[in-house]
Amino acid sequence: MRLALKTLSYAVIHFTVATCVAYAITGSWAMAFGIGIIEPLVQTGVFAVHDYLWEHKTPQAKDLVMSCNHSHT
Repeated sequence: MRLALKTLSYAVIHFTVATCVAYAITGSWAMAFGIGIIEPLVQTGVFAVHDYLWEHKTPQAKDLVMSCNHSHT
């Protein structure tokens, strides 16, 4: 649930920033809202996948220590 709320919060902030940047570049609110909707939707999905992989697929400290415990004979 926490990840979903974090992702939703990120999406709202991202939508606002993307819309403002798009308006500054295009000078058109119609274009800005179009870009502001599409780009954050894509980026939010990518962020959720990235966050999941970061939390579940990164090596844990104990795994890193074990991989360093080897002997040279």
